[in-house]
Amino acid sequence: MAEASKAADRLQSLAGRRAAGPHIEIAPAEPAFRLSLRAPEKSLAALSRALGVSLPRKPKCAAASGTRAALWLGPDEWLIIDTGKNNPADALASSRVSHSAVDVSHRNTAVIVSGPGAETALSAGCPQDLDRRKFPVGACSRTIFGKAEVVLWRTGEDAFRVECWRSLSPYVFDFLEEAARDTAH
Repeated sequence: MAEASKAADRLQSLAGRRAAGPHIEIAPAEPAFRLSLRAPEKSLAALSRALGVSLPRKPKCAAASGTRAALWLGPDEWLIIDTGKNNPADALASSRVSHSAVDVSHRNTAVIVSGPGAETALSAGCPQDLDRRKFPVGACSRTIFGKAEVVLWRTGEDAFRVECWRSLSPYVFDFLEEAARDTAH
């Protein structure tokens, strides 16, 4: 398991990168712990208590409490993200219910896309309908951005978190930067 100090000290693949335009800002997300959690229905209440956040049970939903969030990825699968100093794996270690929790902190990173042009820039590479009526604040989805698999989470009216594999993050960032330039015209 990754320790809190190691998560913050890990070499960030997008360190120093930022892009901004009149209607958009693109920046690397702060360091975070990430868990890929799989569990049967009967374990969800106990795991929610252990994590301090209710695991969503409906498609495209996320729940957050403090620095911890749970994103629904499938009927028995969630991505747990914690931007604080406590690894969510530690919270699950003492739960005595059936589950699988894999620390993927080393594999993933995220890009924050915000501003009135965020939805348009993301739509340049994502087939997901991001209209606020279909993808409201709190919605999340595993989808594609360009040629990269991502987990997209709408965190505000004009703000998104794009989770991707660390090795693909320069590609995702460059694509977003190019799409942002196109939205400025």
